Amino acid sequence: MKAPETHYAKGPEAHVAYQVVGDGPIDLVFLGEWFCHLELQWEDPTLARLLRRLASFSRLILFDPRGSGLSDPVALGALPTVEEWTDDLRIVMEAVGSERAALVGAGGGANMAMLFTATHPARVSALAVINAYARIAQGPDFPDGVSADLFETFL
Repeated sequence: MKAPETHYAKGPEAHVAYQVVGDGPIDLVFLGEWFCHLELQWEDPTLARLLRRLASFSRLILFDPRGSGLSDPVALGALPTVEEWTDDLRIVMEAVGSERAALVGAGGGANMAMLFTATHPARVSALAVINAYARIAQGPDFPDGVSADLFETFL
């Protein structure tokens, strides 16, 4: 499927890229991993099939958090906090006129979805999380996490 048109919402520090697909009766925001790309995700057949299915019954809202994909870049040493990425969600919802939405957070996007739900409960009609995790990096209290070397390579 060809990628839908990409728009940009102006935040206080950056432009945030977003797409809206479908015209169903509910607003649904899909929050994937933070290292996403709005247009490239439509080239992955499995992910595109999921997004088309979600858009079949909703007004699906997608966005690239600042510093990723088509949103304004940030310096590697100044990656936004989860709170700043959560604010990107608020900025996009305001740009598309969404007062209240169901949130689906997958992987790293689950943290944004949960934080937004906790801080803006009146703006969330439902919350679903997929493959959520509280911590990924290895540490004294989490020896099974990703090692510092592997984490640096990933970044």
